[in-house]
Amino acid sequence: MGNLIKVLTRDLDSSGCNFFLDFENAQPSDMERATWEKVKLVLAEGQLVLEELQMYRGAGEEIRQAIQRPTVERLQQRAWAAVVPIVSKLHTYYEFSQKLDSCLCYLLEELACSEAPPTQQLEQKQALAQQFAHILHFTLRFDELKMTTPAIQNDFSYYRRTISRMKINKLSGESSNEVNNELANRMSLFYASATPMLKTLSDAITKFVSDVSPLPVSLMRYTTKHLNDESTPKQVKNMLLPN
Repeated sequence: MGNLIKVLTRDLDSSGCNFFLDFENAQPSDMERATWEKVKLVLAEGQLVLEELQMYRGAGEEIRQAIQRPTVERLQQRAWAAVVPIVSKLHTYYEFSQKLDSCLCYLLEELACSEAPPTQQLEQKQALAQQFAHILHFTLRFDELKMTTPAIQNDFSYYRRTISRMKINKLSGESSNEVNNELANRMSLFYASATPMLKTLSDAITKFVSDVSPLPVSLMRYTTKHLNDESTPKQVKNMLLPN
């Protein structure tokens, strides 16, 4: 991930140029407004995701009792009833990561659509550059909460084991769940990452840089200044900063 920062900032490092981004007062132009409004909606949804994640309550106790007494059907049902709505929320976050991926793609396309020098593009489109910084901030915050909430992995692991058992035993519950076995497998790849949103962001940016244009996003410097905050987990710092 540190290499991504090198790629994104290489143009600025070689040119040695400096410029000012007024993130506090940036307003979209008429040409930017359509993209800005789309991204604004996604960012608002992202704020709700963070608020929910901050209040995450796992099903640890219910799961523990169900595992300790596997023959007591009442405890199995209680654990299942506790974990299903939790996994529904995790599904929502997973779907939001895909929405964020799409949002980032059209935001970067708008930022890079001009043939003007990159620094000039960013100066001319400061409202969109500001939104890109907000996306990065959301990413860091989501992954910080995910890393400090081990119950997420525990709850989801129990859910996957249970629906796998349902499938093997040909029980009806597996097929009627919002998150079936196939979807759970895809979600597992997402939550297996220590920083799932950062990986989503990294993959999207890397693909954009490779397929469309080398985008030296100088506003990364605005965002990465927050990497020095004490509240930023060491794992995130290690992944973002160049070696």
